[in-house]
Amino acid sequence: MIINLVPEFLAVVASSARDAAYQQYVERHRQVLEAYWHNYVLDLDSPHTREVVARALAADRTDLRRLVQEVDLERLTAEVLDRATTVLELDQEVDVYLTVGVGAANAAELVVGGRGVVVVCVEHFTGEPNPETYGLGLAPRLLPLWIAHEIAHTVRYTSPTSRAELRRLVADAGGTYDYWETGSRASLRELLVNEGVAVQAARGAAPGFSDEEYFGFTRRQYRRMREMESFLFRAVEPDLDRSGLGLRLRYLSGGTSPAARLVNGRVLPERAGYYLGARMAEPLVAARGVAAAARAAAAEFEAAGRQRTGRAVGA
Repeated sequence: MIINLVPEFLAVVASSARDAAYQQYVERHRQVLEAYWHNYVLDLDSPHTREVVARALAADRTDLRRLVQEVDLERLTAEVLDRATTVLELDQEVDVYLTVGVGAANAAELVVGGRGVVVVCVEHFTGEPNPETYGLGLAPRLLPLWIAHEIAHTVRYTSPTSRAELRRLVADAGGTYDYWETGSRASLRELLVNEGVAVQAARGAAPGFSDEEYFGFTRRQYRRMREMESFLFRAVEPDLDRSGLGLRLRYLSGGTSPAARLVNGRVLPERAGYYLGARMAEPLVAARGVAAAARAAAAEFEAAGRQRTGRAVGA
């Protein structure tokens, strides 16, 4: 199902009583918005929320209004959802929310009440950076890539045939995905292949982009990853079967300090884990297809790498 909250948000911004209108908007969609805030911004009822909301409501949204006029967001989303359904052999329904974030990620995954949810913050896809909204200025044509990426995560977390560690953690949490809790409990290997298989799924469901675009890298960043590949795999090897939120932040989060990314005397590039995970996922995707890989246990990726090369990918 596609739920487009952008018109509602723009109506809130146009209201003469913005604060009250925003609170009503949140209450109408609280189950999903509360989960989104908790996972990717801050707790919705925290003391800092009012400041974040005020900034979001006061920002210039000219670029967003232009995007809505020029791009049929719902049609674009429906097309990529159809392709992802085929490529990933979806066996659970997924909700895709088109919304306006508050300075967080451009796209994200959730599980709410056992149901997979994709949240797309469209202010990041206007084609022009916006310092007032923290909009990244990504081209609208990139939307299918990111939607497909997040749909792959929901398959891994909710498919009844998924053998992923993350599916077990979501089930243990009563059918809820918690970025912080899973980041603390899942092995780094699981977290890396989770992102890696999503990159591979996006290649299948949204073909035609350059290699670096599937990672959210610039061409220079992608070239640097390739140059550092041997070092990156040596650096990550001792930690692959460990867990801890710090590992997730070190390898998969943007905005972490150089000190937090220092390994073996060198600073890892930000979000290097996306590249590592995609390389780790390649042998299993090649052998069994992306739909099967999206449901595979982390150990299956290692086994596929050893079968193809005689050693684990990157070892």
